[in-house]
Amino acid sequence: MAEVIKVGAFGIVGVMLALQFKGQKPEYSMYIGFALSILIFCYVLKRAEVIMLQLDIIRKFLGSAEGYLSILLKVIGITYICEFSASICKDAGYGAVADQIEILGKLSVMLAGLPILFSMIEQIQSFV
Repeated sequence: MAEVIKVGAFGIVGVMLALQFKGQKPEYSMYIGFALSILIFCYVLKRAEVIMLQLDIIRKFLGSAEGYLSILLKVIGITYICEFSASICKDAGYGAVADQIEILGKLSVMLAGLPILFSMIEQIQSFV
């Protein structure tokens, strides 16, 4: 909880700093926004390492169904990268590009989930 508060405060302070430059030097404002995004992203990657260690424990319990966990991780990665990229594009004023990135993310998530759907269909057919 404390980490979330720290990152939130860091983001608010950074945005307030960027707003100071927005009127006179809008490009500086955009650079500050990009730097904030990258710094927060790096912090998130550090936290992801802890999560990956916990997921290794879960992977041991799953045994042969380990593929489902890798699909879950792919989907989480796709959504995070697409959301991050789309947000930067929106902040830069390229909403149409951001929308296309979001569409790509949704299609990629759907494509990544197809093996689970096929597995479920096979199990249903084995009961019939």
